[in-house]
Amino acid sequence: MLTWTIKVEPVMGTGVDEVMREYFTEMGRRVLGRPGTEAELRAVLVEDPHDVLSPPDGEFLVARGDEGEFLGCAGLRLRRGAPETVELKRMYVRPAGRGAGLGRGLLLAVEQSAKGLGAARIVCETNTQLIEARALYAKHGYEETGPYEGHGKADHWYVKVLS
Repeated sequence: MLTWTIKVEPVMGTGVDEVMREYFTEMGRRVLGRPGTEAELRAVLVEDPHDVLSPPDGEFLVARGDEGEFLGCAGLRLRRGAPETVELKRMYVRPAGRGAGLGRGLLLAVEQSAKGLGAARIVCETNTQLIEARALYAKHGYEETGPYEGHGKADHWYVKVLS
């Protein structure tokens, strides 16, 4: 049985760039129907950098297996102009971590971190093709809502009030 530990780590830490590249490659393949180009990857990182998932307005959570292997991650950041709202960003479970409840574990850890940042609600966005993400959000009390200003390429937007 796969076990893991989820902790806050620096978003610019060891292995993060490699995992972000995997994340964007998979998102390109699943959402665009083809691998993203190197130019597209660079453009996304300029448009929506992950360095904002750092204190004081954000956190980056990493799930590691028993041997220290990087199994997944999720970030959050306070929304500008909405100080009691955090946005879930860069949630990704590597293939080695799938099917064992790690997505649920990361989502619950993000919600706890959000409360620690003083948030009363959490928002996120995703695409139609990412059916696992949409099912996970719905199962854990996220409700579809209207678009908010994010990176602009989403099809579905979710909100959850944190209790």
